[in-house]
Amino acid sequence: MSERRRTLVLGVGNRDRGDDGVGPAVIDRLKTLENDTATVREAPADASAIIAAWEGFSRVILVDACRSGALAGSIRRIDAASEELPSDPPGCSTHGFGLAAAINLARAMGTLPEQVVVYAVEAETLDHGAPLSPAVEAAAVTVADRVANELVAAT
Repeated sequence: MSERRRTLVLGVGNRDRGDDGVGPAVIDRLKTLENDTATVREAPADASAIIAAWEGFSRVILVDACRSGALAGSIRRIDAASEELPSDPPGCSTHGFGLAAAINLARAMGTLPEQVVVYAVEAETLDHGAPLSPAVEAAAVTVADRVANELVAAT
């Protein structure tokens, strides 16, 4: 199967910054699902790294922490191929030039994958060295289940 038909699941964030580690935490739960049709990776919250990671994939599912003012652990599923993400910051990322910037830049350059879904999990704490908060830890399990269901439904 060509890689162009594959799905990339990309967990964005930093494991050492509290709830910013939700993307990598979801990836930890999904690694066993990697197969001929799905690739599971994590990436730093850098727009160029995110764009480079999804190169060659027609479908991308991204997981990242956000700060929008919602309750900690709240989950938003955004079809980023058809709707704009709020700018970084404050809306959809916890990073200065991260996920929303990568999506908007790729859209402007005509290199955005055909399907892009973002699971944004509302962060509680972004302190260096902190673990995931209980609310975000629970959300990571829920997001992993939802992503797994999307992968199964796509095959």
